[in-house]
Amino acid sequence: MKYPVPLLILLVTIVHSSSAKCIEDELPITFSNSTVNAPLYCPIARDCKAWLAAGVNKSGIYPVKPDNGTGFQVYCDMETDGGGWTVFQRRVDDSVDFNRNWADYEEGFGDLKGNYWLGLANIHRLTPTDDSSLRIELGDFEGNKRFAKYTQFQVLDANIQYALIVQGYGGDANDSFSGHSLMKFSTKDRDNDIHPDPAYSCAAYHQSGWWYHGCYNSNLNAPYYNNPT
Repeated sequence: MKYPVPLLILLVTIVHSSSAKCIEDELPITFSNSTVNAPLYCPIARDCKAWLAAGVNKSGIYPVKPDNGTGFQVYCDMETDGGGWTVFQRRVDDSVDFNRNWADYEEGFGDLKGNYWLGLANIHRLTPTDDSSLRIELGDFEGNKRFAKYTQFQVLDANIQYALIVQGYGGDANDSFSGHSLMKFSTKDRDNDIHPDPAYSCAAYHQSGWWYHGCYNSNLNAPYYNNPT
């Protein structure tokens, strides 16, 4: 069974860190349409895994603070595969354009309640080492679902153009992501791919930012098409 990008109706990319550290700070938490303060025992956790370790088990929007920088909000999946997953990319329809420039991909865009990209800078902060794991969930218009899981995942810093480290595949979807490991991130206005034609921009041609080689085995940010035929 194939899951080409044009048929995607559900796409969630989530990361699981190895730590569970609380940070002394405060931001609101959102469950559906209500907003509450963070529990006193963990004002801001490092990531969703830390929230889970602190006893929070409901999926929703939570504040996180992976380091000494400014905290930010993420969507935490507390149900899939044991919970504690920090969702950094999700696409369920075509309402958000993923053909963005470098600044947008670095900062992030979209809506945490729907389609979004968390931002390369934040993904890097969540994965400072390669001991985080990655889970990718895929679905088609017929309701079929598959997943791929990687035991090692890291996005390096801006000085290395947010290069990707990913390995240790498992799951029931094909492994089409490991081949992108060590690739730098590219957008239509910043070509870091290794296509043999230096004048060819994978990101510009395929209308999306991604860790292209020349060009891709998989591209979860490619144009989203609603027509299943």
